[in-house]
Amino acid sequence: MKYFVVAAKLMLIVCFFSIQSFAQNSNDALRLSEPGVITNAVSLGTANSNLALDNYAAVQLNPAALGSIRKFQLTGGLLFNSLENETAFFNSTTQYSQNSMTLNQLGIAYPLPTARGSLVFGFGYSKVKEFNGAQKFNGFNSSNHSMIQDLANFNDDIAYDLGLSYPLKDANNNYIKDTTGIAGNLNQSGLILQEGSLNSWSFSGAVEISPNLFVGASFNIYTGAYRRDREYYEDDTKNLYSGLLDPNDSATEDLQSFFLNDIIDWDLSGWDMKLGLLFKPDRYSSFAAAIKLPTQYTIRENYYIAGSSYFKNNAGYDLVPYDETIEYDIQTPFELSLGGSYSIAGLTVSGSGTMIDYTQMEFTDGLTTEKRITNNKQIKDDFTTTFGYNLGLEYEIPYPNVKLRGGFMTIPSPYKADPSEFDKMFLTGGVGFVLSKVLVIDAAYSYGWWETYGDNYGENLSRTFQTINRSDFIVSMTYRM
Repeated sequence: MKYFVVAAKLMLIVCFFSIQSFAQNSNDALRLSEPGVITNAVSLGTANSNLALDNYAAVQLNPAALGSIRKFQLTGGLLFNSLENETAFFNSTTQYSQNSMTLNQLGIAYPLPTARGSLVFGFGYSKVKEFNGAQKFNGFNSSNHSMIQDLANFNDDIAYDLGLSYPLKDANNNYIKDTTGIAGNLNQSGLILQEGSLNSWSFSGAVEISPNLFVGASFNIYTGAYRRDREYYEDDTKNLYSGLLDPNDSATEDLQSFFLNDIIDWDLSGWDMKLGLLFKPDRYSSFAAAIKLPTQYTIRENYYIAGSSYFKNNAGYDLVPYDETIEYDIQTPFELSLGGSYSIAGLTVSGSGTMIDYTQMEFTDGLTTEKRITNNKQIKDDFTTTFGYNLGLEYEIPYPNVKLRGGFMTIPSPYKADPSEFDKMFLTGGVGFVLSKVLVIDAAYSYGWWETYGDNYGENLSRTFQTINRSDFIVSMTYRM
């Protein structure tokens, strides 16, 4: 091996902090701040557009709507999520997908007897966001750059420890910098898998403070996990580097392949509150408003890195795997939602809009002071305020007591410079069956699509262009008495 184990660990500590500069950044704050689309089948069927919905989904959308529930409800549901990613990379296109199935919601709404008005409490579990992601890419980069060069240019010990770079010295044998014989023209490929979810335990209540005017609040405790596992390769498929990469190391003859594996693993916890208002002036219409206060998250992150290089005659080097655990806090922005609905002849039309100022995202504790300041400045520079909207229809067929639903919703990209193709769009549909006076089964499906991109290193040097399609299918069952 090129280095002793003790020395390797010391070097890897240095390289760990170098690579960590790509972690704990504004994308991590966005991952937690961007709203999810998962509610329950009744709400998702109309694209989460009805802020006056009288079922357990009100806990997430508008807790004031709990006040219009007149009977005890027990609701549970299952979620099937599927994500497909078509990645274009240097004139090559690769498709990859990932699926998951899990409990989506389990909650109760309990109206208390009152002399007038209403008083309703809700308690339960909801999965509010899926972190599923999948990406695969493979293409020949004919440019004069590579990740190997990027690591060497930063004097990163990963390239040196793997025999891919060596120290450059002056005539007096004084160290100048690390350099490498690699000059691009490598095949680059990789696989990135993301998984995990964000879950909430909600304690909610609503009261009718005057005829047809309801106020409500939810206190939410969050738990969750997120994992991103990246495998990245650079291969000399054209045999351009058959000589020694390190003139002083005979084992670095004829480069075959470079491999890097880095894993980010999160344990999440947090809390927030949501406040709601609902006014129903008559039996046909409703007007609603809700505000979600900033969520306070604590992230316990484990970062793992390993790698290897392969040369002629099975020669090569392996990094001693290294991992480190750190903890930091993120605060998300306020969310303000307004909406209304109107019903006539069995048809209900609903709509809502949500404003989010993503420049309010903030790293509030942990990391170093310098890192927090840098991240928060980047947030101010890169993000903007967005307004997403939700539109829905529900039509009730009296016989055989079936409800048909459909809707459309948007989650605009929060980046200042993004085109409209990067906005997330969702079409939804659903159906509800009233099986008896006490049992209702609902199903909903949503289909989403958007575009995005990612950089393997640098900026627009090794960029993947992605077209993402997402499907969510929820089946819910509600018992009422």
